[in-house]
Amino acid sequence: MYLCNVKLSVIIPVYRVEHTLERCIESVLRQRVDGMEVILVDDGSPDSCPRLCDEWSLRDSRIKVIHKSNGGLSDARNAGIELAKGTHITFVDSDDFIAPDTYEPLLSIIGDADILEYSVAEWLALPDKTFTDTNSYWLQTQAYLHTYAWNKIYRRDLFDDVRYPKGKVFEDAYTLPHLLRKARKVVTSSKDFYHYCYNPDGITAKADGTQLAMLLEAHLKNEMPVDDTYYLYLANIQIDVWERLGGETTLPYRRLKLRQLTGIKLLKALVLNIFGVKTLCKITKLIHHIKKPSRW
Repeated sequence: MYLCNVKLSVIIPVYRVEHTLERCIESVLRQRVDGMEVILVDDGSPDSCPRLCDEWSLRDSRIKVIHKSNGGLSDARNAGIELAKGTHITFVDSDDFIAPDTYEPLLSIIGDADILEYSVAEWLALPDKTFTDTNSYWLQTQAYLHTYAWNKIYRRDLFDDVRYPKGKVFEDAYTLPHLLRKARKVVTSSKDFYHYCYNPDGITAKADGTQLAMLLEAHLKNEMPVDDTYYLYLANIQIDVWERLGGETTLPYRRLKLRQLTGIKLLKALVLNIFGVKTLCKITKLIHHIKKPSRW
């Protein structure tokens, strides 16, 4: 049963999504949650989204609408956080949707956890587990691969002095570590209620070198623990950044343990250990030129 003392603010940034907005809003309004508010943040959308937001607010008293000049996804989320009154906050991207009865069962298990992360249909499978050490959560679930804002429920006061960085892409990678440093307990759920809809024109699919450099910067500044698996992920980002931008590498050197590595990971680790990060980038670029479009 839903805990009546928990009130949930659902923040939906809105920009150029007139074809998917209604599906998203309808999926949220189907939730059986007492005390839920839905905050639509129109980020200066030039299509019919501002009108659709206002029409929805007239249909359902749970909906609040913010109209603002375009400032990007971070700025839109921050505007929603400022208005949110719930003890807990969650986000839904307006080209995605959630399954019926998503929030009620999640709120029933969140307990005193600061963050609950739930699985994503056909995308991300998480265990049913409680972490009282956020560093363990970060490494064991490889949370650095899924820093998404939208498949999580947060205690509202985590955002008292944390906001998404305006003007940055991959803003989730900057923000989640700040929230984790304030958190004491994280719960993960295998329930795959969130439906992520891949956008071939989105930043994840079409990031350029400068944008990928922001992603690498976010990880290098997050002060979260790094194991060898995480480091190899960062090395892949560094390779992509260097291939596009050249110049100096920013990923610090780390000597990797080889015992548990196989295949491509082992080869990369050997090159890293012997020659360093920049040489790995150069060798990888050479291989890409010789053997397109394969990636090693």
